[in-house]
Amino acid sequence: MSTADASPAAPEPVPPGSAARPAGAEPSDGLSVDPATGPGLLDVLGVAGVVLDAQGRITLWSPQAAELFGYTAGDALGQFAADLIVDEQNLALVLSLFEEVMTGSGSWAGAFPVRHKDGTTRLVEFRNMRLEDSEGRRYALGIASDQATVRRVERDLALSMRLVAQSPIGLAVLDTELRYVLVNPALERINGLPAAEHMGRRVHETLPHVDTESIEAAMREVLSTGRPQLNRFTTGRTPADPDEDHAWSLSLYRLDDPAGRPLGVAASIVDVTEQHKTSMAVALARQRLALIADASVRIGTTLDLGVTARELGDIAVPQLADLATVDILDAVLTGDHLPGAPADETVRFRALAVKAARPTPATLAVDPVGSIARYDTTRVVTQCVRAARPVLVARVTEADLPSVARDAAAAALLAAAGLHSYLAVPLIARGEVIGALGLLRTDNPLPFDDDDVLLASELAARAAVCIDNARWYQKQRRAALTLQRHLLPHHPTPTPGLEIAYRYQPAEAAGEVGGDWFDVIPLPGDKTALVVGDVMGSGINAAATMGQLRTAARTLAELELDPAAVLTRLDHTATGLGHTMATCVIAVYDPHRGRCRIATAGHLPPVRTSPGRPPELLDLPTGAPLGVGGVPFEAAALDLDVGDQLVLYTDGLVETRDEDIDVRLRALTALLHDPGRPLEETCDLLLAELRRPEGRDDVALLVARTRPLPGTSQS
Repeated sequence: MSTADASPAAPEPVPPGSAARPAGAEPSDGLSVDPATGPGLLDVLGVAGVVLDAQGRITLWSPQAAELFGYTAGDALGQFAADLIVDEQNLALVLSLFEEVMTGSGSWAGAFPVRHKDGTTRLVEFRNMRLEDSEGRRYALGIASDQATVRRVERDLALSMRLVAQSPIGLAVLDTELRYVLVNPALERINGLPAAEHMGRRVHETLPHVDTESIEAAMREVLSTGRPQLNRFTTGRTPADPDEDHAWSLSLYRLDDPAGRPLGVAASIVDVTEQHKTSMAVALARQRLALIADASVRIGTTLDLGVTARELGDIAVPQLADLATVDILDAVLTGDHLPGAPADETVRFRALAVKAARPTPATLAVDPVGSIARYDTTRVVTQCVRAARPVLVARVTEADLPSVARDAAAAALLAAAGLHSYLAVPLIARGEVIGALGLLRTDNPLPFDDDDVLLASELAARAAVCIDNARWYQKQRRAALTLQRHLLPHHPTPTPGLEIAYRYQPAEAAGEVGGDWFDVIPLPGDKTALVVGDVMGSGINAAATMGQLRTAARTLAELELDPAAVLTRLDHTATGLGHTMATCVIAVYDPHRGRCRIATAGHLPPVRTSPGRPPELLDLPTGAPLGVGGVPFEAAALDLDVGDQLVLYTDGLVETRDEDIDVRLRALTALLHDPGRPLEETCDLLLAELRRPEGRDDVALLVARTRPLPGTSQS
């Protein structure tokens, strides 16, 4: 700069690009013009523009210069810049620097103190360079900004870049086309790829083994709405560790320029694999505990052996296995089982249950329910029961299939089903091996591990006791039924003047079998005694007591005692048996007189039906149950016409836990509205309509219909 006379006025500045584009023409491709642009970085810096001619006079003065130096364009234009804004002590330095710029010796940049119009001195960051027009005239261009503002922006940028570079969190910036434009070192390590292999590529091109479809959809949504998405969970594999799954927490937010226009998407990625594994382990532990608790409730709901085995299969599939088999040693069921491991080289198994998560060829490869198979020591299931410990084939190979499958065809089916892991667990009850639980994985890609062995062993231990209980109850039930059926009449003797039908149904529960009986006893003079009784209690003891009372009742009735007298003596017999109580009804029918005498001992009243009349419950003296002792009994007389019928039954037919007995008795009489129905059909109808499926008590049913004596006509 100098204080010489002003040079000729500078030419009118030409807007950049005006010579290359006619007025009104659209910007060429790649040129972005936005008249609504908001404040940008240059605006934040407050960059001022000043142009000096060769003598140092101010020829151009921007509004930012007016704000920075305090002088308006009117104050500055035409003035020597050195005189306007430079202090006297800095004048020589400024003039020498101006000379260097104008002679082409170079440009200069740096912070320089300038004089503000208000008299203060401020440090301004300058960038100076020489300009030359088409006629060879030279100018000096000065670009200036407040140094404090420049330093603040530099610090912010330096801090931002340092944070990005040194952050342990993976950081990335993607443009509006979702292409990488920035990747920090942490993300390079997470993805296992250098930054250069990210640049310009999309996520799915960089990380094909991650759920990139949902990630890129989330990025597009963030770009569209501006709403961040925080802590999105995703899993997959990257080149950093291609053999193991990892988990990441991903947060996305949109980057906008100062005008609010989207510049792209920023992403932060945190590897949460260890936390994910821990949470998965905790969730799995909770699931296992819940499965064990569920097993305690769902296994052993009945004393039916098959149902209990199926309940074990239902628990194991699909939570633990894709297919489960429950097999029991046949010797355990037949009673030939000796304590300890099976002594024979081969072991006989009876299949109790097969459960599959879905239709699969594997169900055809295992033993069908109810079948008996014999396997030698090469079979995994045999090794399991002989050693009384689980046997795990974590990864089933082709060579392992013969030890799992029953034959070559079954091995082929298991291979086709995708069997890749097998576990056999012994069923041990009260210290004895009674069978085995077989578990197969075909769809679940994970092999059985030690935790699965512990869980399966716990389930098997709980189920084995329930299965063994069911086995013992069924054994007891068979014994009680055998005894009871032996004591009941198989084919009552035909009796004059009566048509007889009867049914006996044991309780479904094994422990409830035992105490009900019926009898048809021919007496002199064509009379017939009809007896139905119910010993309180159940099991073999009740069946044995029933046999004693039935024999006593038959003997007493054959003495032609009145029904009341029979009950009195039966009461004495029951008392002598000790802690025995029973209900009983005895009806003695004389076909010559058409009269029936009936007495009851605490028993439900018989039903009488007659053609043309509604069924009725007989109103009889109730009497106390047998075994009370010393209570008198009373018989009632009843006249019966030909075609009338009596229905005698035990309480198992009508009593339930959820309905009043009067309601059930009305249901009974309602079913007997047709006295002409065949007696066999009547028995079937009553059992079908009144007998509950659970059948918690025995039922004895005896139906007798009067008919003319041989040689007489029906009146």
